[in-house]
Amino acid sequence: MKPSFLIKILATLFFFKAWSLSFGKDRISEMPNLIILLADDLGYGELGCQGNDEIPTPHIDGIAKKGVRFTQGYVTAPNCSPSRAGLITGKYGTRFGHEFNPIGAKNEQPGYGLPLSEKTLADSLSMAGYVNGLIGKWHLGGTAPYHPFRRGFDEFFGFTHEGHYFVPEPWAGTTTWLRRKVLPGGGKGVRRFGKVIYSTHMGYNEPDYDANNPIVRGSQPVMEEEYFTDAITRESVDFIDRHADKPFFLFVSYNAVHSPLQAADKYMDKFKHIEDIQRRIFAAMLANMDDSVGDIMKKLGKEDLEKDTLVFFLSDNGGPTRELTSSNQPLRGEKGQMYEGGIRVPFLFQWPGKVPAGKTFDRPVLSTDIFATIHAAAGAPKPKGEYIESYDLLPYLTGKYEEDPHEWLYWKQGHKAAFRVGDMKIVRQTPKKWELYNLAEDSSETKDLSKALPDQLGSLLEGWEKINGNMVEPLFK
Repeated sequence: MKPSFLIKILATLFFFKAWSLSFGKDRISEMPNLIILLADDLGYGELGCQGNDEIPTPHIDGIAKKGVRFTQGYVTAPNCSPSRAGLITGKYGTRFGHEFNPIGAKNEQPGYGLPLSEKTLADSLSMAGYVNGLIGKWHLGGTAPYHPFRRGFDEFFGFTHEGHYFVPEPWAGTTTWLRRKVLPGGGKGVRRFGKVIYSTHMGYNEPDYDANNPIVRGSQPVMEEEYFTDAITRESVDFIDRHADKPFFLFVSYNAVHSPLQAADKYMDKFKHIEDIQRRIFAAMLANMDDSVGDIMKKLGKEDLEKDTLVFFLSDNGGPTRELTSSNQPLRGEKGQMYEGGIRVPFLFQWPGKVPAGKTFDRPVLSTDIFATIHAAAGAPKPKGEYIESYDLLPYLTGKYEEDPHEWLYWKQGHKAAFRVGDMKIVRQTPKKWELYNLAEDSSETKDLSKALPDQLGSLLEGWEKINGNMVEPLFK
């Protein structure tokens, strides 16, 4: 090793040591704990606080009661991986080529993941003195360079791909719904084999969720026997227990209510009154996740950490309505689409004493705003570069700022695209047709105004083209 290189390393280490010590005990004691609770494929209309009276979600609703419910909370993409990329970097994934959702074997190919040039929220918080834990689903790269340990996290328990069975085969203690093009024995429609239900309703086969996608602790595969939502609860509570005396960032990334539809017996028994078996399984999965959130929040209370902890709850995209019977009502569309049902999600924020309790915030916000809000709350050093789509929400919630946080909102995935300014939104769901909607009057996007208001359509299209010109080509498809 060259002496000059060694000197550079030692100087760098000295700088970071001195920087961290400069905080002092007083600074560390003022740093809030940070929790993100991320549901997977949860539809806009499925929580009690969102108007669902069929499936009780008292614990998730409790976050809204103690904090803020964003009625127009958006994500950066209508499916899992690019949405998560936006959340954890504070940018649209299209700014760095993370436009598409890697599926199946693509997750194991080099180059399929969050670009290594991008700094994550965990990177920043690690620099600020936080201990960072990721529990659950990653889906930002399945090969070694993209492992959570290399993206700012100190602890990881979960899996790296897009989905996972909730219990290992033969799926004991659960009712399982699987999609197939052709049913066993060549049957059609729905056939039942004990508590395993096969359906042709989607017209394609369910992915092999667990192929090359083990549950790992750190980097070592483990054999997890517990229903995975319960395992996430166990690991999250344990993380809080072990780190209650220091500032922590806990990213709880559920795979519920993502497919496969798979629900534990004790929760299925609670929803016997729901006749539709598919909907009953979904209800059981959601209730199970709600109890998980409840156990995590109870742990904060037991450790007297609730007032010192900032908590976000949201979904990574809208519900896939046919796949899971998840409702996005009253919104149009579903996961994978640029209509509101694909990109507007349940979005809650609690920080007792810092944000008003029981408040609804009716102006558009974006999942990227979590990045700026957490940085401001934690006093963490921001990565270099512009974060024009990430805003600290605290001044808006406390009334310091009265305008909309975002001047515009942008989306693109292949030929699908959308752009919103004020209450007006343009949508391109098919390659050559742009539609125009007034969301203040028509949140369900039922009345296309593109022919009635051609000048407004043209103005919004010009804005989208301008923003799109600053994006980069996809790194993978």
